[in-house]
This record gives sequence, C-alpha cells and structure tokens, in this order.
Amino acid sequence: MSHNEEEKDFAGYSRRGFIQFIGVGAGVVTTSLLSPPLFRQLQAAPGEQVMPDASVKQVELTINGNMYTLLVEPRWSLLYVLREIIGLGGTKMGCDRGECGSCTVLIDDVPRYSCLTLAVEAEDKVITTVEGLLDGEELGPVQTAFAEEDAFQCGYCTSGQIMAVEGLLRKVESPSPEVIRKGCSGNLCRCGAYQNIFAAADKAARLKKNQGR
Repeated sequence: MSHNEEEKDFAGYSRRGFIQFIGVGAGVVTTSLLSPPLFRQLQAAPGEQVMPDASVKQVELTINGNMYTLLVEPRWSLLYVLREIIGLGGTKMGCDRGECGSCTVLIDDVPRYSCLTLAVEAEDKVITTVEGLLDGEELGPVQTAFAEEDAFQCGYCTSGQIMAVEGLLRKVESPSPEVIRKGCSGNLCRCGAYQNIFAAADKAARLKKNQGR
C-alpha cells in the first residue's frame, strides 16, 4: 500500500493520522491534569484536613525482658514498632501480609506474625524476638543448631524460622519429624533449605534438653 492509499479504518482517519491524533490528545490531557487551576481544586480548602492526625496511645511493651513505654498510633504493627521505633532489626519484614513468616516473634511463648499484630494488642504480654534468645554474647540452642546445621542460604528468613522452632520447642520438648514439619509450616524459605532447617530443629531439641533450656 502506498503512502497515499492508507486504509481509512479508524473512524475515517488513516493509521498515521490516528496515531498523531492520540498523541496530541494525550498531551492535552496531561497538560490539563498538571495545570494549576485543577491542582488547586484537588487541594483541601484552607483550614480543612483531608485526613485528621492519627491519635496516639501510650503502651507498655515487655520485649526480651525489658519494659518499653511508647507512644504509638493504633494502626502501627508490632513489626513496625520493633524495627523502626525500638531498633530491633532481627525481626524481618518480608511480605507484610502474614504469608512468609520472616517477622515471626513469640508472644507469650507462641509464634506470631508481628506484621499482622498491632502493637497495642501486644500490651501486657511477653514478647520475645530473635535477639532475646542470646545469652549475653552466646547464641541460644536454636541459634546454635541453625548455625551448625547450615540451615540457611541467603539468611533473610532465618530469624523467623528460628523463632518458629523456638516456639515449637517451648511447647513440645522432643518433637517428631512430622511435628517439626508442621511447626515450621508457617515459615517460607525461598532458598529451599527446608531439609537443613528440619535437621536444625531436631538438633535444637537435643541441645535445649542437654542445657536445660
């Protein structure tokens, strides 16, 4: 087809004309959206608040044996408070929607996703993070077992895996392989180090029993 015989199948426009028309229209729309009059219409009127300031609540959180008195917004997750307010970075943010387990902590000895737990919900409870498993500078039994069994690759999920195992062993002293797999089922490892994780959990059970911990 020659340039002079382009098909008129876009409501009377040639293909080239149609594309040029769309380009000009997009430029007009973009310019309109960015123009000061419309932008001013989208802004709140003087003295009005589009979103009121969030209220804050004073809470007392017991974390790793220490008491923290904090002002928090009711919407803040425990994960956010642990990492951004208190500075305990061992608890990791993964999916931030309760699917991966990287943010697992113990609340009253029970593994919980801290990304789905509001900080205000954790008041008057005992919170343990991976840092709380240390004995001074010494690793706890579960941490030791993970290191000795090479139960990680990239390591991002490891703190959550450790807390899941710790929570399991505080409930079941000598878990079977099936119980271990079930206890770890809420924590995902993108690297696929599950075999070593299960071996570490089994070894941790023996270490805790030997150490009386």
